[in-house]
Amino acid sequence: RVQLVESGGASVQPGGSLQLSCVASGYALSAYYGYWFRQAPGKERESIASITRGGRPYYAESVKDRFIVSRDNAKNTLYLQMNSLRPEDTGVYYCAADVQGYSLAGVPRYTYSGQGTQVTVSS
Repeated sequence: RVQLVESGGASVQPGGSLQLSCVASGYALSAYYGYWFRQAPGKERESIASITRGGRPYYAESVKDRFIVSRDNAKNTLYLQMNSLRPEDTGVYYCAADVQGYSLAGVPRYTYSGQGTQVTVSS
C-alpha cells in the first residue's frame, strides 16, 4: 500500500521552530519530486516548498529564508524545517510526491499526498 504520513505538527509561539517529517511507504521516494503545501483556515491551499530528486530546493516567497526542505532517500523521508514561525504560518501542512516537477504556483493533484499535520503559531 502506497502511503505518505506526516508528523511533527504542534503548537508553538511566534519565533519558534518545528521540524515536520513525511515518511513514504510502499514505493521508493527517491524516484519522486517532493512537495510541501499548507492550508490555513478559510484560505486556499498554498504550495510552499519543493525538492527535486537530486535535492535542489525551491521555496515560495512566503517561507523563503525561514523554511528548509530536505530529503533522506535512505530513510524514504522528506523534511520541512520551519524557523522564525509567524501566526500566519498556522495551518495544516501536507507533504506530497510526484514524478512530475511542478512549480510552486498553485497546488496540482499530486500522485501521492498525506493526510496533513496541524501547525499552530500563537502566543
